[in-house]
Parts: sequence; C-alpha cells; structure tokens
Amino acid sequence: MAKCFSFTATRDWCFRLSFSRAGLRSTASDLGDGTVMHCWIPRAHKEDKPNLLLLHGIGANAMWQWADFISPLIARFNVYVPDLLFFGDSYTTRPERSESFQAQCVMRMMEAYGVSRMNVAGISYGGFVAYRIAEQFPAAVERLVLCCAGVCLEDKDMEEGMFQVRSVEEAMSILLPQTPEKVRELVRISFAKPINTMPTCFLNDFIDVMCTEHLQERRELIMALHKDRKLSDLPKITQPTLIIWGELDKIFPLELAHRLKRHIGESAELVILKDTGHAINAEKPKEMCKYLKSFLVDPLTPQNEKSSNDNRID
Repeated sequence: MAKCFSFTATRDWCFRLSFSRAGLRSTASDLGDGTVMHCWIPRAHKEDKPNLLLLHGIGANAMWQWADFISPLIARFNVYVPDLLFFGDSYTTRPERSESFQAQCVMRMMEAYGVSRMNVAGISYGGFVAYRIAEQFPAAVERLVLCCAGVCLEDKDMEEGMFQVRSVEEAMSILLPQTPEKVRELVRISFAKPINTMPTCFLNDFIDVMCTEHLQERRELIMALHKDRKLSDLPKITQPTLIIWGELDKIFPLELAHRLKRHIGESAELVILKDTGHAINAEKPKEMCKYLKSFLVDPLTPQNEKSSNDNRID
C-alpha cells in the first residue's frame, strides 16, 4: 500500500506556514555557477533594524532548527534563515565541500539581498560556517554567536578518545542516520534527557523525507570538517563573540567550548547551559534565546564565563 500520510512532511509544512506568518518569505538565489541558495528573508526589510543571519547544523533543514526562535527575534531584527548547501532546497554542482566554501556562498547570497552588515548565529555545523564568515568577511560581521560548534576540534581528538565515536565513518553513520536505530542513537547522544519512545514508523518517515537526499554530499561535508584539522591552522577572529554550550554535550564535549574561548581570547564570552546536551536549541530554546537576545540587543562586556544560573565558571 502506498504511503498516504507523512508526519515529517506535514510538520515541515507547518514550519513553512509559521515562518510565513511571522513575516518571512521563501526565496532562492541562483549564484550563477551551479549553486542555488534557498533562504527565508524578511517580507519587508526595515532599515532601522539590525540584520541577523541564522545558520543551522547537520540534520533537517533550517526551519526545523530555528523555528522556536523566529517569533522572539523577528521583532528586533531583519532575520535571514538560509538552508546551507545540500540541505533543504540549497545545492551546488561545484566540488567544494569546506565550511569556507559554504561561508562564501552564504555571503554571496546576502550580497544579492543587499545586506552588507549583520550579526551571525550558528548552531553546530552552522557555527563552523559562521566562524568562517567572521574570518573571511570581518567587516560584514558585527557580533557572532556560536552554539555548540566544535570549531576548535583537531583530527587527533578522535584518536585520543575525546568523542563517543572512534572514527569519522562511525560519526557519519549516526549524524546521517539511515535506520531507525541510528536515529535513536543520534537522539541519545544529542539530548541530556532523550525521548525514550519513538515509533519506528515515524523514524522511517523522517529518514525518507529528511535524510536520504544529497547523502553522499553531506558525508563529504563532514569528512571535510575533520580532515587534517589543526587548531594552529585556525585563524583568530576579533568580533565580539558569544559561545553557548550544553554542559553535557556528547557530540562536541565541553572541553571544546573552553578551547574555543581560549583561542578567540578576550572578545569571547562563554555561557554553559546546565543539564543540557548538544541539541540546546531543542532542549533549552527559551534559555538559549534569552542569552542570544541579551548579547545582540543589549550587548554585554565579553569578559566572563557564565553558567546558565549566572555563576562564574572557573
């Protein structure tokens, strides 16, 4: 019997409706070299509002990861929410897979919308791209928010046992799940308090809708992140930066948050969310949004490390 209902497709449609009702519209920019970037942009750009670019991580498309943040942020910002290459409706025929290439494509897209100055926030893989935007286009980025983004990881970290997995291949099998059990494993390592009951039929539907398209290209994105990665090769950035991390993150352990703050230096502030895993946008959206708005709307002096109960972390 042919499948007549998809929970995942229906939820995706609901997200589209909510983004549209919030004042965003769906657009696609053809960059002219085989690259097309899809983005949710303001239906009416307001010159008196600052611009905010939101970058998603590996997984579903941008809507699924930023849906809880649009309404709280759109009143204060011109919000732009693109699908990164090989997610949602964005793709390229070019061979490049680095986060630097993603950053260049995002900025070419923003230029097409007439946006030359912005704040940037990235979750996980989106944080890697956000960092590269700040590095390559320093004049364009006012302030930066990096959420659970292991930008400072090194290829040797896996060999030395920092992660839950022992190889990049094992990591890809979880981050790009193709079976219900792999989805369950992804949830277990992403959440501090994972959902225990997930019907197989729903998981198969999610895989069919969200995890099969551009699978090889997404694998190449992950491989490019890890290959020959060394902290000494990572340029430093100077923009005021807020780092938000889950205390119990198993995908990018907390040590990487402290390493990132040390690497950036005095212009970075670190906030650690208690009892939270990697999926901070899903587990603690209100708390994450509070810190994000506080940093971007009422800028704090970036000199402390704080936990989510405002105690200093030594």
